[in-house]
Order: sequence, then C-alpha cells, then structure tokens
Amino acid sequence: MCGRFAQTLAPEAMRRLFKATGDYAPWQPRYNVAPQTDIPVIRAAGREGGRQLTSMRWGLIPHWAKDPAIAANLINARAETVAEKPSFRDSFAERRCLVPVSAYYEWRKMASGKQPYAIRLKDEPGFAIAGIWSAWQAPEGETLLTVCLITTAANSLLAPIHDRMPVIVSPVHHDLWLHGPREAAQHLLVPFPAERMEAWPVSRRVGNPRNEGEGLLERLPPRRAQPSLIS
Repeated sequence: MCGRFAQTLAPEAMRRLFKATGDYAPWQPRYNVAPQTDIPVIRAAGREGGRQLTSMRWGLIPHWAKDPAIAANLINARAETVAEKPSFRDSFAERRCLVPVSAYYEWRKMASGKQPYAIRLKDEPGFAIAGIWSAWQAPEGETLLTVCLITTAANSLLAPIHDRMPVIVSPVHHDLWLHGPREAAQHLLVPFPAERMEAWPVSRRVGNPRNEGEGLLERLPPRRAQPSLIS
C-alpha cells in the first residue's frame, strides 16, 4: 500500500511540471503527508485536455456513501480491481487524477521491527501517482472532494521492501490517464521500471505523522541497510 509520502513541490512547480492551471493554498513543503489530510491533486478540466491543480482530502468518500468514515478504509485502490469494485468503479471511469509527490515511504518487515524506506524517481524533482477522486455532499450541503491512490504489484527494486507500490504515471501518459477511455487507462496500471527508481532507509520517526521536516528523508548509515537496496 501507499500510506505516507513527501510533497515539496511549490504550486508554481506543480503547474509547470503538469501543465496545469489553478492553485493550491496555503502551501508549505511537507515531508510526512498522511491520510485524512488535504493534498494537491491534478484533475481534468474541460473537454479540451485541460488540467487543474486543486486540493482534495486523501481518503475516498464515494458519492453514494452515507457515512464519511468510510474514507479511512479507502486511501488505496488495487489496480487489479479498481475498475470493478463498487467503491471505485464510477470514479475510475469518469474521475481519474494525478497526485504530485516528491517521494513516498514504505515499511519493510525486519527482525528488529519495521524499517521505513524513502522511494523516488532518479533525477526527478517529483512524479505523479495515479489517483481517482469523488465529490461527496455532506448533509449540511458542503461538497467535499476526496481522492484515493492506486497501487499495483511491486517492481524488482521494491519487492524486498513491500509487495505493493503506487502506480506511477509517466508524463507522456498524463493526458491518457486524465482524459482517455477507461480501457486505455487500464493499460497504465503496471509497475514503474525499477531501473528508474531508488530507495533508501530512513528514520523510524516518519512513522509518527506528527513528525515533520526534511530530515525525515535523510539516508540512514549503510551499515543499517540492505546493500542491494542502497542507490
């Protein structure tokens, strides 16, 4: 699964990288983004291939849901079933989005406990995770935009850490993901190439969502990591 990430791209950088309009405010770099918080999202805008930067709450609330508490269980959707499951299928067909991130975290089970790793693309300031979104209307009348991240089987680099990874959408496929037909979008739900990614062990402080700061991305000394996973 993907349950924590870093997002340090300023709004102007997100607009440039994703060729989007719109804004995300108030903004500050975040190194420990957790579910049930507001995050920047790129969604389709209009019929002419436009893209809009906006804010959504991480944790999907389907439009038909009566209780918003369902969001706590819908932070991720599996690529294998996202097009069929009732909670996700409408959003997958009509409301796909891109979630800009700088890196994400995953935990590896070890004899000494769970060791977190930071994971990102090599030589890239940020990348896009495939998402789906929904607009849910509260009984009081407020409309809440919510989002869910899609995961797939881990690639060869990440499989020793965890058996799942987020679906990463290459820039060349951004338009297809946002605007293309459902059948074409399904072909993008595959592991990202391992040779274009890197992973390294980080402090267990990232396990507490109250902890913040760029130090959470710092690499632990090599003696505490598996050599095959150090880039």
